[in-house]
Amino acid sequence: MVLPLRFGLVQPNLDYLEDFVMNVSHPESPNYGKHWSATKIAQTFRPAKESIETVHLWLVESGIDRASVRLSQGGGWLKANMTVEQAERLLQTEYHVYQSDEEGGGQHIACYEKYHLPEHIAKHVDIVTPTLHFDTKPRTSVPQRVDMDKRDRPVNARSLGQPELGVSIPKTAATVETIHKGIEKCDEQIVPDCLRALYNFAYTPVATEKNSIAIIEYNSQAYLPNDLDLFFANFSPSQVGQRPVLDSIDGGYLQTKEQDESVNGESDLDLQYAIPSHCMRLVTRTNVLASFNNLLDALDGSYCTFEGGDDPEYDAMYPDPSGNGYEGPEDCGTVTPAYVMSTSYYFDEAQFTPAYEQRQCAEYAKLGLMGTTVLYVSGDNGVSGGNFQCLDSERQSSNNGTIFNPSFPSTCPYVTSVGATQINPGASVYEPESACEQVIYSGGGFSNVFAMPSYQKTAVEHYLSNYPPPYSSAIYNTSGTSRAYPDISANGANYLVAIDGNFTLTYGTSCSSPVLAAFFSAINDARLGVGKGPIGFINPTIYSSAFVEAFNDITNGSNPGCNTSGFSAEPGWDPVTGVGTPNFPKLLDLWLALP
Repeated sequence: MVLPLRFGLVQPNLDYLEDFVMNVSHPESPNYGKHWSATKIAQTFRPAKESIETVHLWLVESGIDRASVRLSQGGGWLKANMTVEQAERLLQTEYHVYQSDEEGGGQHIACYEKYHLPEHIAKHVDIVTPTLHFDTKPRTSVPQRVDMDKRDRPVNARSLGQPELGVSIPKTAATVETIHKGIEKCDEQIVPDCLRALYNFAYTPVATEKNSIAIIEYNSQAYLPNDLDLFFANFSPSQVGQRPVLDSIDGGYLQTKEQDESVNGESDLDLQYAIPSHCMRLVTRTNVLASFNNLLDALDGSYCTFEGGDDPEYDAMYPDPSGNGYEGPEDCGTVTPAYVMSTSYYFDEAQFTPAYEQRQCAEYAKLGLMGTTVLYVSGDNGVSGGNFQCLDSERQSSNNGTIFNPSFPSTCPYVTSVGATQINPGASVYEPESACEQVIYSGGGFSNVFAMPSYQKTAVEHYLSNYPPPYSSAIYNTSGTSRAYPDISANGANYLVAIDGNFTLTYGTSCSSPVLAAFFSAINDARLGVGKGPIGFINPTIYSSAFVEAFNDITNGSNPGCNTSGFSAEPGWDPVTGVGTPNFPKLLDLWLALP
């Protein structure tokens, strides 16, 4: 059996990553808005020549055929095809093919025990794949073993990258027979006018051709053109016939053959609320046939391996070795990042190793350095993870777990995590919202992997000191030094969405993220119109004291899960709704005042 072993080389200057990002993103920095070019990013973080040569020499001296050792185009990875026996000898470990004990789970190749690198090599390598990448750490009980000889080719991505537990498909209720326009029934049906009233959103674009916003969709998720027109005809007549620009990654395409709520619901929702709220013509629908890493490959050529992604256990390989998927070469640094990117999908943080997540998180930081605002949903299950699973004593997602299960990439300090709120039953748009407790619960909590970034330290310490959660360290990370999320929220309940020819009520942080993306894109438009740059990574700004009055503080509700009431929404930042919901005109004025 041939094993395609990949060595992710250590990137220099990552120790200064937070300083680099804060330097261009903090509103008090003299270099605010002076974003980096892609060339500068590549030069700053490209692995050293010494690392490349040292690892290459070690592989050859260890008996690996020199011709099989290749350096990726971006210089970040070395690949060597070898037999399983060679890999086991090289890494001093033992490989097996495991059958997942999760219902419907597939087979994964990995080493059950830790692998080892010589000391002089370890300092040049920060990740090796495939190794311990089917779980964050091995369980004390070995998963079901499958004979190695039953596998006759390298393992492909186990799900072509689409999250198995964390995909944030919006929750829907019954089909709606009577629709309400205007703002009188916003507690029953959210329509664009409700959002404009809630957040004082009113904006006429001035720099559309300079601006960009991307709504990211994965795999077979697709909108139906007739659904867009049905929605626009009722709520934004001038946009009937308008379609997003398709930005295809690794063969992504607009498919209309499969028509079902589970296929069309997410894209229909995202675009029906991003386009009218955006008021602009150039909304891009970026379709990725695989994973977050495959998206990042397309945005940053230096991140690419060879066939795609970081890890064949999670990320798609191209051309597809199974022969059933995309046969073209992977997109590697071929897509220019939009100024704002919204993604309504997520994983449980416990699904991956810290090394995998940290490497991916650094890519989001690079996007921030280049001036891109990256939004991810915080999740729809409160303090629980996907499928309402919590962590067990071995820190693995389980139906019987009792430990809070944070989501990823929300726990990465360089993305903006979006939570959800609701208009309370019987209330108007002019009354305070609460944390979402209808059908879904706003995801939030504390990372078990990432440290707390400096920009949120004051806000989170205020919450922990004044409203200490009533749980021990056996329930969640109580260290007070870990990344906390979400960062911001918007309404996520009772959205009226046209899906498969009918209007349906929809719920989720999937509703909140595209709306905020449109708001931030409008602010970018205003800044571009006066000769300034995009707002880029927004977290240092929205947590700053200068922006406190630009948010509607949410002080009611909670995010239950894991047989607890979760965390509570309190004055100031909280791990349910973040800093609150936006007051658009105040945000616009404050960001226009920045350089």
